Amino acid sequence: MTTATTTKDLGDAELEAPRTKDLASLLVATERPPRPSAWSASLTFGWRAMLKIKHVPEQLFDVTAFPIMMVLMYTYLFGGAIAGSVDAYIQFLLPGILTMSVVMITMYTGVAVNNDISKGVFDRFRTLPIWRPAPMVGYLLGDVVRYLIASVVMLAVGLLIGYRPDGGPVGIALGVALLMVFSFSFSWIWTMFGLLLRTEKSVMGVSMMVIFPMTFLSNVFVDPSTMPGWLQAFVNNSPVTHVSTAVRELMAGNWPAADIAWSLGWSAVLVVVFGSVTMRLYNRK
Repeated sequence: MTTATTTKDLGDAELEAPRTKDLASLLVATERPPRPSAWSASLTFGWRAMLKIKHVPEQLFDVTAFPIMMVLMYTYLFGGAIAGSVDAYIQFLLPGILTMSVVMITMYTGVAVNNDISKGVFDRFRTLPIWRPAPMVGYLLGDVVRYLIASVVMLAVGLLIGYRPDGGPVGIALGVALLMVFSFSFSWIWTMFGLLLRTEKSVMGVSMMVIFPMTFLSNVFVDPSTMPGWLQAFVNNSPVTHVSTAVRELMAGNWPAADIAWSLGWSAVLVVVFGSVTMRLYNRK
């Protein structure tokens, strides 16, 4: 019995040896695939974010039901009191509430990042031979699609209840494009919080504390000229105010060069500052 067992083990070893040699020669002889570019790696992670929505479609609730609720609630709640009629107020409100809603939606990026970190997914990402910021950039690129969905939904609802942009399709496209650039840059704040804080609830709580003052203390709902002087100083220099004004004017068919420049400048500052902090935390996490 011992002899038979030994013979069988030797036979298995003789069969396994050629296979191992063939595999080793195959790996050595074949050239390694080229390293993916930064853009290709980022798009791959962006597609991953889209697949998560495919498998959990409830994630689209915040970019569909929430924007509809925001438009209808604020239009019919404040329209008569502020502008005298819904039709008059929606012309001023919609670009502002569009900016506010999309900026508020950006905070869910930090929650998603924190969730993946708690599951250990990012430990695997860091071992891959890819551009190091690709997972973060991919997250944000995937979320830009969500912001576009929210923008389309809100504009459709606005058009149904009386919004008429004088800038036409070109003005709308320019306004939405500027908003997407700013939202992408603004999202880096939440990726930082997603890496810095330990739980999803912490990320959500801190995000709400930051985002509510920034969005409500702006010209989204009313003209800042009606506010006290000390508050005007803050509101007129808020990045949300500059973006809201630029989007409003572009959709009205105007070219607000100063507000566009401020919006793009704020976007650059947000990426440089919070993008750098995010990657420092990501490398150390």
